[in-house]
Amino acid sequence: MREQRRHQATAQLHHARDRDFEAYVAGAAGRLLHAATLLTTEPPGRAPRAQALLTAALAATYARWDRLRDEDPYDLTRRELAARFARAAWRFHRPYGGILSRLTPLERLVVVVRLYEGVAEEQTAALLGLPADRVRATCTRAVTVLRRGP
Repeated sequence: MREQRRHQATAQLHHARDRDFEAYVAGAAGRLLHAATLLTTEPPGRAPRAQALLTAALAATYARWDRLRDEDPYDLTRRELAARFARAAWRFHRPYGGILSRLTPLERLVVVVRLYEGVAEEQTAALLGLPADRVRATCTRAVTVLRRGP
């Protein structure tokens, strides 16, 4: 009897965790997918690489869901998305024609994290493992390229 109650309690906890994670995904996935699409330069609506990046980032977040404590799940997923993109940037070197397609993968990553996601320069530098001066220079160079037009 005691074992059955323990099993039921565990099942209820897992169900509650799943509901919480599903609610988080419902609220955050759209913006995160857009960020992933900007990184991969795929056209919106047809972005299998961006969807794969986001799925992997969300899977990593789900794996840590019970241990988050005071950590922001959106921030964790954004960091995971950026890290996965950076590790596989060579796959995304050939742009697909998106708005950021004229930028290098590093420039795209800096622009998306700094300007689209609004992450501070120092936090972006820490996230990417770069000096703040390099993040600033990369962002400035990328914005200059984008302002020049096609």
